[in-house]
Amino acid sequence: MDIQSRKIEFVQAFLKLQSEEVISQFESLLKKKSTTNLEQDSDFKPMSIKEFNDRIDKSESDFKNGRYKNTSELLKKYI
Repeated sequence: MDIQSRKIEFVQAFLKLQSEEVISQFESLLKKKSTTNLEQDSDFKPMSIKEFNDRIDKSESDFKNGRYKNTSELLKKYI
């Protein structure tokens, strides 16, 4: 099973969870791993405000000009 399929399967199972305690444990694990990954990634450089705003502008322009994929198209690609 490829990584994309595993992610989708995991998210589907996660969405079915009803235990707030289990969800909190997943949140803690994710936060811990995300922080660890950022610390290990020495090439990580946050975007400047200008870069962030430029990316937003480009995204909005892409959407206005029909350069986007809807959820159905993405699911077809990965399922």
